[in-house]
Amino acid sequence: MSPIDTAGRPTTETSPPVAISATFTAEPLRDVLAFWLDRLGLDSPIRFAPYNQVFQQLLDRSSLLAQNRGGINIVLVRFEDWARFRDPSSATLESLEQDVDHLVSCLRSAAESFQGSLLVSVCPASPAFLSLPGHADFLTRMAGRVESGLSGMGTVHLVSASELDALYPVSERHDPHGDELGHVPYTSAYFTALGTLLARKIHALRMTPYKVIALDCDDTLWRGICGEDGPEGVVIDPPRRALQEFMVAQQNSGMLLCLCSKNNMEDVVETFRAHPEMPLKLEDFVARRVNWTAKSANLASLAEELQLGLDSFIFIDDNPQECAEVQARRPEVLTLPLPADPTEIPAFLSHVWAFDRLQITEEDKQRTRLYAQRLERARLEKQAKTLDEFIRSLLIEVRISSLTPEALPRAAQLTRRTNQMNFTTVRRTEAEIQALISSGEAECLTVDVSDRFGRYGLTGLAILRTASDALLVDTFLLSCRVLGRGVEHRLLARLGEIALDRGLARVDVPFAPTQRNQPALMFLENVAAPFKTRTESGLLFSLPAGTAAAVAYKPSDAAPPPPPEVAPAPVGTLDPAEFVQIAMRLRTVEQIEQQVRSRVNGNAAAAAAPAAPRTEMEEQLAALWADLLRTPSVGIHDNFFDLGGHSLLAVQLLSRVRQTYQVDLPLDVVYSSAFTVAELAKAIEIRLIEQAGSDEYAAILAELEALSDEEVRDILVRETQQKPPAG
Repeated sequence: MSPIDTAGRPTTETSPPVAISATFTAEPLRDVLAFWLDRLGLDSPIRFAPYNQVFQQLLDRSSLLAQNRGGINIVLVRFEDWARFRDPSSATLESLEQDVDHLVSCLRSAAESFQGSLLVSVCPASPAFLSLPGHADFLTRMAGRVESGLSGMGTVHLVSASELDALYPVSERHDPHGDELGHVPYTSAYFTALGTLLARKIHALRMTPYKVIALDCDDTLWRGICGEDGPEGVVIDPPRRALQEFMVAQQNSGMLLCLCSKNNMEDVVETFRAHPEMPLKLEDFVARRVNWTAKSANLASLAEELQLGLDSFIFIDDNPQECAEVQARRPEVLTLPLPADPTEIPAFLSHVWAFDRLQITEEDKQRTRLYAQRLERARLEKQAKTLDEFIRSLLIEVRISSLTPEALPRAAQLTRRTNQMNFTTVRRTEAEIQALISSGEAECLTVDVSDRFGRYGLTGLAILRTASDALLVDTFLLSCRVLGRGVEHRLLARLGEIALDRGLARVDVPFAPTQRNQPALMFLENVAAPFKTRTESGLLFSLPAGTAAAVAYKPSDAAPPPPPEVAPAPVGTLDPAEFVQIAMRLRTVEQIEQQVRSRVNGNAAAAAAPAAPRTEMEEQLAALWADLLRTPSVGIHDNFFDLGGHSLLAVQLLSRVRQTYQVDLPLDVVYSSAFTVAELAKAIEIRLIEQAGSDEYAAILAELEALSDEEVRDILVRETQQKPPAG
């Protein structure tokens, strides 16, 4: 059955929608979101829930949001809107506080049942609401309550007003006239800013995350050349300090930092030693290539050492020639040439969407330490005489347990990132895993590994179901950093033990071959080859439960060292060159609005030459209409609705008229006759004359009230005497 749009017509949607529910009229977001989704290569339609029905959308299992399986749901809330249609005597802060608590409860309930991610934004209050006593403090408390109430929910992501103001500041956010006429509370510029930040969050949800940042040194980490100016002679100026602080934050969010620079290593080491005030320390870099080799070759060497694909690398350098060399020879690397003007570096970095992260897991925070431990293990392995001796010396501990809510983000992350020891390579979001567990359809086990050097972290996942007399393994995966050490054997044996405990005869393990999961196939062939059959989608290994439970690690069964990890092809993400274009040319609201207009204008069909304006006012109004309607030009007799206008745009138009001409026009003027530039100009002129006449009449009355009775009689006598005789 085909999906149905809001007008009841069948659609040809090929991707889950972006569904929006708001406490106010949010349709002005459509154009900017459509612009960004097109740029991201997403063909998701944008659909709006019925007006001001947030609670219903979150609670009703047949609502637009609840039925948006695998899509993105957006909830926009302005607290004061709940009091808009209430009796003033009942619209108290206490009642609004109850609404906020109800919102949190509804969001938590929806997060457990929806099979899509939720983006939630607490939108700014109007100046009028903020000006009332106690309201500013109340709003701050309520925003904090929403944040704390949703904390730890991996499928709900808050879009904060402070982040919006920092990234896309707008001087005029509120539109009081639009709010009054059609409950459109924000200006076009603010809707553009909000839509852009929402698009960034959608991109972050869809993007395969980058893992490594490789940094140049001279004129990148510091100003100057340490080999010429001397380690003490380089300067940590404000732009480079901001860059280093940005990199510290990236490291804390899970990115690995490397040095990739043409220098003498001694000079670089001495520069870090001479500048202890630098935010970055030498030990923050998990690997280094500081030499005179081509940077493209050094990046390949770093990828091999870290066992990661080059398509998980971001390379940053101030030198355009070095960037061009890497782009030519390693196009899979995201290469970011820094702006020629160093003062632009902070803004540039903050608008590279590749750095965005919606959520940071505990494993992310510990990633640098984990990779440092990996290098220590590699050194120990070289010293050991045999593989068996090396494995025994590690003192590996494997803990297999049921998935906890706190581990849900990491579990979803593993399904997206793990390719080699992954039997089916099914990618799942947090919402999808949560829905599987909540529905009782499946259960999920996690694998936590540690050894003498410390914790590897949560490195494995199994999702299992009961099917007839077998335990069906839906998902079986392990991070490449624990492969070949017996962890995969222990997990399969645990599944066999569960099957025996439940009286099941078999453990059924489907395998779907890909270009990257050859290590998984080798493992299954080693331990379960006699139980293999072919299926339409790949292979099925049906192990007797007792056989699975008896699987044990032998050094001869160890998988070979895994090749560098290659990330899955990203879906709904940007081409590397696009990241640079956005960071350089689409980082302000003005730049984005111009591109949105160009896109809409480019889609508009060519029309006959419009009738030209005859007066200055008609010329101004025609330009205003063209801007709102996203069309190159407007004739003075063109009908507003024939040009694609609708009631929401009409509200915005009348608000702009009020700002420009200081006249209040009722919404009736839009529908009372043919709504054209010429008719609107006439209505404005009439209202201006009425206002001027009203002011003149008031002045005459004031003058008359100041006269005495005798002075009034004298004036009347004079007027009567000067009046010409009748007839």
